[in-house]
Amino acid sequence: MVETLNDFGAQLGDFLSTELWQSNNFRLSVKGLLQVFAILLVARFSIWTLSRTLSTSLGTTAIEEGRRYTIVQISKYLIYTVAFVIALETIGVKVTAILAASTALFVGLGLGLQDAFKDLSSGVIILMERTLSVGDIIQMGEQIGKVESVGLRTTAVRTRDDILIIMPNHKMTNETVVNLTHSEDTTRFSVRVGVAYGTDTAKVKEILQQIAADHPESDPMHDPQVILKDFGDSALIFELFFYTRNLFFVEKIKSEIRFEIDRRFRESGITIPFPQRTVWHMNPENK
Repeated sequence: MVETLNDFGAQLGDFLSTELWQSNNFRLSVKGLLQVFAILLVARFSIWTLSRTLSTSLGTTAIEEGRRYTIVQISKYLIYTVAFVIALETIGVKVTAILAASTALFVGLGLGLQDAFKDLSSGVIILMERTLSVGDIIQMGEQIGKVESVGLRTTAVRTRDDILIIMPNHKMTNETVVNLTHSEDTTRFSVRVGVAYGTDTAKVKEILQQIAADHPESDPMHDPQVILKDFGDSALIFELFFYTRNLFFVEKIKSEIRFEIDRRFRESGITIPFPQRTVWHMNPENK
């Protein structure tokens, strides 16, 4: 029995030592091939375990899914890179020599892919810090849109014109982006209007406050405010402040308020003046 086991062990050892490929740089035996498979299997199992753990620990919202995807993808690249290096070392490949010989290639790739790397790093920052979430209303310059998806490289934003804009993530972190959703449950906006000098300012204030309070999109928890903003060249400048939760269509709300201001002012005999300039013409004969 012992001799049988010894013979089996010797045959197994000979089989594992069988060379499948040999060159000046490395040799691949059955044992080395099995070790490579074992390393890749462990790497695959590690990624699967990480994904399952994150699925149970994080929520099911779109932003949590985005964070889970980001962590898994980054971990996958790192784990497979380490596994690949270990596998090469196992079969006798000198990884340090390869890296030294490929330095120029890596530098060229780095220069060519620097924008992609910036997008990836920015995507990680956005997803991990939660500066943007799916469904947020954001403002970029004069453009207002709703975030539809946040990925590793790009963020998709749909404008009020129903145009889908795919933004590189490095622009979302390097440029000024106003997240209107993160401010408060409601956000304050304003509408300006000018009335003729001599108009009853108390009546103007009352009408403006009533118009904003009656609008269905105005938040009833915040009273509208009216201030006399300035004494203009041709008009008294009033500014009406109101609060709303409907950030995406706020320009439509402002337009409706302006229409109602024009109607109510006409009914009340309040004039919205246009710019005027008085020009005195002197007749040279009257000097």
